Amino acid sequence: MASSESHTVELNPALLPLDWLLGPWESDEPGEGCFPSIKPFRYTETLNFSHVGQPVINFTFNAFHAETKRPLHRECGFIRMQPGTNRVAFIIAQNSGLVEIEEGELTAQQLNLQSEAVARISFAREPHVQQTVTVPTAPSFRSLECFSCDQTAGLSRPFPWRLTARN
Repeated sequence: MASSESHTVELNPALLPLDWLLGPWESDEPGEGCFPSIKPFRYTETLNFSHVGQPVINFTFNAFHAETKRPLHRECGFIRMQPGTNRVAFIIAQNSGLVEIEEGELTAQQLNLQSEAVARISFAREPHVQQTVTVPTAPSFRSLECFSCDQTAGLSRPFPWRLTARN
């Protein structure tokens, strides 16, 4: 029988350096997307970082068309820290059929991540992502700034974004 009492699970001690990530986030301003195969567009984003007491943070990411609010891109995955170090790994699955592992370092409230492995389903649309680089930071006012660079078919395009947590 399930208890009706709400139970809060403590954050695994291995993840204490990442506690600033926990909770819902949403974009301050629409971002601008551009890919070789479609017209440029504006989008908003929501993210949620959560945990269930294991030494891993769960996350979901959703992008929406800024004007129509139509869902665009989705990601989900996990964040792990190498015990006793500042090494961090993101394991990410995207609705486009892309799966990637990004690794890097945590310095204060900044993560510097780079692709270690990228795989995709056999029938993914071109151009195919070859590598991504992400640099999220969170200053004291709880914002997250990322700079991603997708190298697609020899093309390098930056995608900067800024997210602020909902209160």
